[in-house]
This record gives sequence, structure tokens and C-alpha cells, in this order.
Amino acid sequence: MVKELIIDSTPDKGVTIALLQDKQLVELNREQADNNFAVGDIYLGRIKKIMPGLNAAFVDVGYEKDAFLHYLDLGPQVQSLLKLTRIVKNGSYQEKLLNSLKLEKDIDKAGKISDVLSRNVLLPVQIAKEPISTKGPRLSSDLSIAGRFVVLVPFSSTVSISKRIKGGAERTRLKKIVESIKPSNFGVIIRTVSEGKGVEELQKDLIDLISKWELFTKRLKAAEPSNKVLGEMDRASTILRDILTDEFTHIHVNDAALFDEVKSYVQEISPDLEKIVKLYKHKEPIFEHFGVERQIKASFGKTVNLQGGAYLVVEHTEALHVVDVNSGNRIASKENQEENALLVNKEAAKEIARQLRLRDMGGIVVIDFIDMHKPQNRKELFGYLKECMADDRAKHTILPPSKFGLVQITRQRVRPEMSVVTNEKCPSCEGTGEIRSSIVLLDDIESNLSFILQEQNEKGITLCVHPYIGAYIKSGLFSRRIKWFFKYGQWIKVKTVSSYYLTQFRFFNSKEEEIKL
Repeated sequence: MVKELIIDSTPDKGVTIALLQDKQLVELNREQADNNFAVGDIYLGRIKKIMPGLNAAFVDVGYEKDAFLHYLDLGPQVQSLLKLTRIVKNGSYQEKLLNSLKLEKDIDKAGKISDVLSRNVLLPVQIAKEPISTKGPRLSSDLSIAGRFVVLVPFSSTVSISKRIKGGAERTRLKKIVESIKPSNFGVIIRTVSEGKGVEELQKDLIDLISKWELFTKRLKAAEPSNKVLGEMDRASTILRDILTDEFTHIHVNDAALFDEVKSYVQEISPDLEKIVKLYKHKEPIFEHFGVERQIKASFGKTVNLQGGAYLVVEHTEALHVVDVNSGNRIASKENQEENALLVNKEAAKEIARQLRLRDMGGIVVIDFIDMHKPQNRKELFGYLKECMADDRAKHTILPPSKFGLVQITRQRVRPEMSVVTNEKCPSCEGTGEIRSSIVLLDDIESNLSFILQEQNEKGITLCVHPYIGAYIKSGLFSRRIKWFFKYGQWIKVKTVSSYYLTQFRFFNSKEEEIKL
């Protein structure tokens, strides 16, 4: 599988990142220049309100709406985090790590938030879900700092390994390496990309994360409530950190400053791939040059067409997405209807898996596949859908088809859903659905024609109009054009342009320059 990353940076839209697999668009990420509440950012929050009924608190982190912190997102060692915050703020904490800090007891999993937090308490919190719709950010105080190969978890001693690393010997090897190099009172999560990596690479990544923790404690001392203490990397670097592998062949960037940042980061995390980072210099927009813009327009919207003639209908609500699979004009004989339904459903399953990643759809997704009567076909479809979604980095759960033939998926949502407007405003009606009356169109043309010929004394005029209007002007023995000839003493050339909308017209002089009206 060949992977490419196309990065489009513009002053008005921020940075848009397209991930292509075998030239097909599978992910689209957009980062605004003023996005101050990205997943992973750590803020010094102030508790504004305790909600015992929800077992949660509302926290001021500087957003226009208070952020939400549930008891289950506090983390077992929240008391240790509160203790560290107090001693750092009063200046009595001199160490950079947690070697001498005595950890507090874990909080009760079934406890109440009012027993742990109270109003105006200062607590470092991490953005777990960005502001979506009318809701503020969702927070966690179970802090973690992600690197390329490992994730650093303070106030813990556990070393855990990604479930995607299957080999028992490899899991044991990685765990022994990390246990020998990690600092005390820090836990570590070993990521999937660590498989096959040596001590030097893991240690370098861990040292980088420890330096970030030291920076966090240094900034925490001077931080004011609702200030950002430690920021996550920009979106481009985050994606490279999480998915960059030897399968990548090209990374194209159209902004020189961002190109330097991306190249230096790739050189740092994977020096062998530095040469694949290219600066795009052509005049044509980068997304159009690589065919991304066309794929975006075809992939977003209510209806998504499939290659075999079938199509999907995608409907959205606040927390529920419904996908209906239709066979369209796909033809099958009565004898193999079941087989045809399976083929259409498998084609749809592959595209649905892509659509979920592309649009970053989260919450509950209900898919209405074409009915199949054989249990083995339903089982095969279920297995194929799981296989198609194996590369999805968002946490998700797929339930087997219900008795009504519906497949339900829950998918983690941490950012607003990617939305691209695929419909364009009609240039004729300007989106109103109404155009000016055709009966006065010729009056407008004649009025402008009179001004051009009599007031501006232009010669050799060409009138460009829609083919329907052109046919009307030129038709008949005493056509409108003949009448103009007798009235103005000039022959008006009428040219039809099929791309014009019905009421559009333009005048050009003898040099084929448009006459502005």
C-alpha cells in the first residue's frame, strides 16, 4: 500500500491535511490557525461548579463555555496531581521529576466528585474532546504525554503494551526495555509502532517526553488559571508522529515555513524518510494538482456513488448517523440476487469504513445494508466490515447485524465532524431559487446595447448569450437582430455560449475585450 500526505496551508483556511492510500483519499484533517483547544493540550483549570447529580464538575479553561470534567475522567491519582500543583505553586517543589514525591492513595472508582474537588480549586486538565457544536471541551485530569513510540503517564508505575503487538516474545522484550529506562512514579504505554525498535530509539523518545514533563512543571509554577500550560504539537506533526511508516512515498507541502517544520520533524523521528518531504511550487492549487479537490467534492454530501452503480445515502443528526445502502442501477438476474446483494454490501462496507475516517464521524452509526437471507453471507459481511475498519485509529465497536439487518457502530469522537460544502450557489439566482423575469431580459439587453452604440460609439459589437436566448434573437424573417440593424445601422454579431446561465449576457468589442457595464 502506497501512502502520501498532501498538506495545504492557506492564511484564511489554516492547514488542511489529506492522507492518500493508493491515490485514494482516506483522511482529511483541518487545523485552524487559532485552534487553542486541541486534543492533548494541558490547561490550568479552575473548578467553577460542582454538579453532584452528574457526578461531574464544570471547569474554566478560558473557553467561552465552561469545560466538562466527569468523575470517571479524574484518574486514580488525581489527589497526587492536586498535591503536586499545590507545592509547585507555593514554590516548595524543587525537583523536575517525581522521584521524591510521595503518591497519594487512588480515589474510589465509585466515589463522588464532591469528595475530591471543590469550587475554585486549581487543577491541571487535559483536553480529551474538542468543543463540538454548542458544547464546551471535555476534560481529563488523568494526564498523559504522547510520543512516537511511547506515551508517558505520570503518577503511575504500570507499563502497558498496545494490543496490536501480538508476539509474546516481542511484548516481553519491549516491556523489559521500558522498565529498565523509565523514571520512578511514571507509567509508560508502548505504542504499536514500537514493534521491532531498539533501546536507543525508545530511550530517545522517552527522554523527549520527560523533558516535556519538566517544561510542564516549570510553566505550572507561573501559570494563571485558565492558561495553557503545555500544548500538543500541530496537527501535521501529530499525524506524522502517529502514522508515519516506510509505506509513505511522498509528503507534499505548499508553504515554505511549514515545509521546514515538517522536514525537520521527519528528520528527527525518521531520518531515512527525510527525502520524501517535498516543497510544492506550482501555480495550480496543490489539492487540484494531486486530484484531492475532485475526491473531496465527490466524497462529501448526502449521496455517495460507488463504482459498481450502487450508492450510499448519509443522514446526520447531533449524535446519530444513518447510512442507507442502495443497489442503484446494478442489474442482477433473479437467480443470483443473494450473491449480488453480498457484492454490493461488501463494496458499500469498504466505502463506509473510508467515509467514517474521512468525515471523522463519531457517536452512533446505523447502517442499513441490502437484505440478505443466508446467515453465512451476513457473517461474511460482518467480518469484512471489521477487516475494512482495522486501520481506523479511532476507538470503535461494531455489533453484528440485528434481526432487522441493521449494523450498529459506535465510534469515538474527539473533534468536530469534518464538513465540506459540495453544493455551489447558483450564479443565476444567487441561492434564492428565483431569477429575474425573462420577459424583461430583452429590454435589459436592448437598453445596454443602446448605451454602448449611441453613447460610447462602439463598433463591431458581439453579444454573447445562452443558446435559447440566442435562438430567439436570431429566429424569424424579421428577427430582433434585423430590427437592431435598422435601428442602429450596425450588424450585431450574436454568439451563443452553452456554459452561460439563462439570463446571462455579455458584450464584447471588436478587439474581443469585454465591455464592462
